[in-house]
Amino acid sequence: MSRRLQFALGAGLLLLFGVLGIFLLGKLTPYPETLEHGPSPEAQANPYLAAETFLRKQGLQVQRADGLSIINDLPSAGQTLLLLGDRNRMTPKQAERLLAWAGNGGHLLFVAERLWDEKQGKSGDLLLDSLGIQQYQAEQLDDEEHDAAEKQEPTDSPRDDEPQPVAIADDEAQAATDEKSRYPELTQLYLENEDAPAYFNFDTDFHLYDAENHAHAWANSDAATHLLQLYHGEGLVSVVSDSWIWQNQSIGEYDNAWLLWYMTQDSQVTLLYRADRDDLLSLLFEHFPQALVALGLLLTFGLWHLGMRQGPLLLPASRHRRQLQEHLRGSADFLLRHNGQQSLLQGLQQDIRRRARHRHPGFERLAVAEQWQVLSRLTRQPSSVISQAMRPSPKQRLAAVEFTRQVANLQALRNAL
Repeated sequence: MSRRLQFALGAGLLLLFGVLGIFLLGKLTPYPETLEHGPSPEAQANPYLAAETFLRKQGLQVQRADGLSIINDLPSAGQTLLLLGDRNRMTPKQAERLLAWAGNGGHLLFVAERLWDEKQGKSGDLLLDSLGIQQYQAEQLDDEEHDAAEKQEPTDSPRDDEPQPVAIADDEAQAATDEKSRYPELTQLYLENEDAPAYFNFDTDFHLYDAENHAHAWANSDAATHLLQLYHGEGLVSVVSDSWIWQNQSIGEYDNAWLLWYMTQDSQVTLLYRADRDDLLSLLFEHFPQALVALGLLLTFGLWHLGMRQGPLLLPASRHRRQLQEHLRGSADFLLRHNGQQSLLQGLQQDIRRRARHRHPGFERLAVAEQWQVLSRLTRQPSSVISQAMRPSPKQRLAAVEFTRQVANLQALRNAL
């Protein structure tokens, strides 16, 4: 095959692959792909972060609190307090302070936490019991209504020849009935001058009951009531069966976000995520501030007294190497202070007896007088010196001169052996 033919064949193949590539590229259709990285760390740490952001975008001032102590400095007028945290550890006094804050013109919104206990006559939820609101399970209500219907005896049935009454419903009532039947699981709120209700997906397992008939507004699904609002003093109290509709994953559903705005409009909003009882230090500051001030002054005075110098200033230790005599003198002073004169004298006497046993076998079996005679012969010292040196040490402290003389005599005897 000639070189010209090979070149032509290669150029043809290259052209063919080029045309094929252009054709395939024309058939490709680009499409966007979204990668889900999950919620941000801020959203994971705060389940109501979306609610806070939404309210701020509506022009409301929003702040977050971690404890009930904020109500001490929070004005009531023009304020909405969303109590969304756990209230299991709330004290009766804290509940009274919350209701008093709402009674002075604030708006308190909280979540019902406990079910009504018929035997005890209370639920254990301090705020619910104070307001006369009871919470039941929706299934329990259905069972009670079914039992009541079975116990009810039928009235006189109409005769066949009597005319039957015809139920006539107006258009508005029929429309409301149609709306409820269309979405029975959703909570509906009807506003004045509005044709259609707002919808929220509260948990339908719970029902709020206004036992004292104080509520002026409410919202309910087909089976239960999930929102009650009542006047309390000069303010408002709103109770909801659950608050998960305002959490990050649910606030965008139905009209949940609108309800949050509707409940907080024209006010400053404070979200409270934790309602723990006051700690010991806070209670002490509230009830015993004078005692804490006195305790602080006492501790300050005690630390100042302990920090005072006791005695004159000590000269800095010399960096020069100490002499052997100084170490010996220091060791002797240490033994004298901790063991006493009697222990030192007895040590020298025992050393003398041990050396005498080596020089005179059977020394320890001799009487004291005979031992002194042996020592006098071995050391060539008079018996008076031996008796004075080897006599038992007195219990009272010796004078320095007498103690030094006694030690010198014992050392002389030991060296003579």
